[in-house]
Amino acid sequence: MQSFRTEIENPVVEKDIIELEKKIRLFREGNIDEDRFRSLRLARGVYGQRQQGVQMVRIKIPYGKLTVPQIRRIADIADEYANGNLHLTTRQDIQLHYVSLDRTPELWAELEKDTLTLREACGNTVRNITASAMAGIDPNEPFDVSPYAQAMFEYFLRNPICQEMGRKFKIALSSSEQDSAFTFIHDIGLIPKVKEVDGKVIRGFKVLIGGGLGAQPQMAEVASEFMEEDQVIPFTESVLRVFDRHGERNKRGRARMKFLMKSIGAEELIKLANEERKSLKSKSFVVDRDLVPEQVLPTHSGFGEAKLADESKYALWKATNVFEQKQKGYYGVHIKLPLGNILSDKARKFAAIVEKYAADDIRITVNQGFLLKFLTEDALPHLFNALNEIELAEPGFDSTADVTACPGTDTCNLGISNSTGASNRIEQLIREEYPELIKNNDIKIKISGCPNSCGQHGIASIGFHGSSMKDKQKKVLPALQVLLGGGVDGNGAGRIAEKVIKVPSKRVDETMRLLLEDYEENAKEGEYYADYYNRQGKMYFYYLLKPLTELENLAAEDYKDWKHAEETFKVVAGVGECAGVVIDLIQTLIVEAEEKLESALANYEAESYADAIYNAYSSFVISAKSLLLADDINPNTQMNIIKEFDKQYVETGKVKLDSSFEDLVLQMKDFEPEASFAQSYLEAAQSFLTLIKKLRENQLNDKVHA
Repeated sequence: MQSFRTEIENPVVEKDIIELEKKIRLFREGNIDEDRFRSLRLARGVYGQRQQGVQMVRIKIPYGKLTVPQIRRIADIADEYANGNLHLTTRQDIQLHYVSLDRTPELWAELEKDTLTLREACGNTVRNITASAMAGIDPNEPFDVSPYAQAMFEYFLRNPICQEMGRKFKIALSSSEQDSAFTFIHDIGLIPKVKEVDGKVIRGFKVLIGGGLGAQPQMAEVASEFMEEDQVIPFTESVLRVFDRHGERNKRGRARMKFLMKSIGAEELIKLANEERKSLKSKSFVVDRDLVPEQVLPTHSGFGEAKLADESKYALWKATNVFEQKQKGYYGVHIKLPLGNILSDKARKFAAIVEKYAADDIRITVNQGFLLKFLTEDALPHLFNALNEIELAEPGFDSTADVTACPGTDTCNLGISNSTGASNRIEQLIREEYPELIKNNDIKIKISGCPNSCGQHGIASIGFHGSSMKDKQKKVLPALQVLLGGGVDGNGAGRIAEKVIKVPSKRVDETMRLLLEDYEENAKEGEYYADYYNRQGKMYFYYLLKPLTELENLAAEDYKDWKHAEETFKVVAGVGECAGVVIDLIQTLIVEAEEKLESALANYEAESYADAIYNAYSSFVISAKSLLLADDINPNTQMNIIKEFDKQYVETGKVKLDSSFEDLVLQMKDFEPEASFAQSYLEAAQSFLTLIKKLRENQLNDKVHA
């Protein structure tokens, strides 16, 4: 690889991109451990694909907000660096697939020309901050949450407290109590509230913590019914500090915040968070309500009459995809995208349509579609005709006919059986046999390729995730785990879908027919699907679907997955991303501790004292971990690293300190982040690292002379 340089104006971003290129070269040369490189790469939005030798690149789109120039930029990049497809995710990101690892710095530099980033789109970081796509135009919202989402994105991006946590951390803001951002499945969820105090309207948020989906879903708990707006970011930072220090790091399946909260309880977690307040950079953070630029409205007006391409389709589209905004006289329009995919050429045509008819504020929705804003009523038929020409005027947005699905085995390492093929088949079935459900917005169908719930099957009315089954001859066939009864109750409350039964993938048609016809025949008038499921109970549906699990009369097709008719199904573990080499992991950690100290010194010189202190704290912990690992001791949390270092070295006299290691390191919580303390703390971290390096040198010398 040749050395890479970029013309990015922002020096922080430019340094980031050049650093990625440097790390790729060091990895190719065998100078960075594979696991360490994976962590670095993921935190920069580069994710290994199922297909060997190529990457998925995830573009972080805060709260799903896009402009027309940004869509055009991404479309051009998709052609130049990827396979020409833009994939919209349930977390309002855009993913590009089949990207060469060596070209990712160049790709990132191109994105930054339109202020788009890869930073912290993957990895053990604060992931993309999501929000209701309707924020700003929602007739039910107390206020627009967009500036708060933008402020949180900016505050935590590159923030030292959340760069290398035990696992990812997800934050969502809903626009109203209807909770269209699903706050109850997030590590932190925020629902806007207002109250009147002495005749003045005060803004705040209902705050939820500790939710999550995955193989072990958990509902979030209420941390505060009303937290004033200036306290939300400080509270979030406090929680992140607790998660970073106390969260599991060795057992990946137990490393989410929901497990920490389950272990110590919400009350203790909040107590620990409050103990962090003194060390925070901001005790109060007032969000600039004008942080998000005002809407750029369409320049055209007075569109006049339009001859509709398809009058009946237009009527259905208008009924299911269009709503009046809180701004009277303007309309929001939802765009349904099958599987969240849009090819680059179509994306450019779509951008031109938006430019003519809508505001330059496109939002990605959490069910993998688009939302356009500020359409005038006379523009709607013209918009429909234009969208219809490029096959983007499909009615039934967010209806039963709008199935959410992750890419699954198409590209993901973790996929077990194909989710996209099953999704296509279900949508076709509904269009052909149950067209009335195009107007149904109660029954939500969601599919994931594995139990991890990227397709949000865990909150579906009818959900599926990829799996496998064996017949009596132990021959494997693709399967779908059926989950039922999930949904959104509103105001931060929801329902987690229950696992009911596993069926062969190719029997998804019969599964859907049984479920839909049973509901049609037996539900009470006006009874929602989740309520119907609860009334009948899990075992009712188990026995309803049980005949589909009989494997006596399997056909050859049953052993082949959707979209893979040419091959017999087998469960395939994801292909390794890049071969690594054996290197000194202890030395890698010492280098990492040195890098943290370098960052701390740079922060100090920039008078960012809170960041300097936290980077120095990280250097302390990493330094201690290196010595523990050298003695085959691998504690599972940062707090346990600190305690174990005291036990193994300080209390035994092997390491001489003026206090316990715990007191030395955690004094950061007891001081305001000011210059004098930051200086002394950095000096202590530097001395400690020097000591660790000397001890490591002695260890290696002892081995040589043993």
